[in-house]
Amino acid sequence: MVQRIVMFLLGAVADFFSFMFLVRFLMQACRVSFANPLGESVVALTNWAVKPLRRIVPAILGYDTASLIPAWLLQAILVLVGALLQGGDAVTAAIGGLLQTALAIGFIDAVRIGLYVLIVALIAAAIVSWVNPYSPLASPVMQMTRPLLRPIQRIVPPLGQIDLSPLVAILLLQVLLMLLDGLKGGVLRALLA
Repeated sequence: MVQRIVMFLLGAVADFFSFMFLVRFLMQACRVSFANPLGESVVALTNWAVKPLRRIVPAILGYDTASLIPAWLLQAILVLVGALLQGGDAVTAAIGGLLQTALAIGFIDAVRIGLYVLIVALIAAAIVSWVNPYSPLASPVMQMTRPLLRPIQRIVPPLGQIDLSPLVAILLLQVLLMLLDGLKGGVLRALLA
């Protein structure tokens, strides 16, 4: 019981910070200004890891890899801690491939959280557009979702004043999440076999 509580709390913290690192990456990738309440919060929560990493990890193709690596490593550490807390046969059976397994599963989990970042941004953009389109949050979330929605809007035209592209995007992201779950199961079976 204590192990489950510890893993729940560690998972909540790791997922929160991974989410923030991936929001920072998405904002940078979409060229969203950090001079807004969302951007300032994200920078304040992630600078402790991103700033030092930028000294040793170069950007790749103009993308801020220093924001991706901490999200991946946090998820990998969570997998390692989970395996160590299970102890006994689980650790001794997988001791050779434990690090490899943690890195692979950590990467898949970081991608999963990245998909949730997009889903939350889509939902936030929809709500902000209905409630207060002039909110300080409106511009950043619209800029973050625009690259995802634009191709869908070419295929799915609006029905009158209703834009169905966010719904289609969320459905497609849910399918990707299902595929990631299958991939995670396959990776676990292959690495632990």
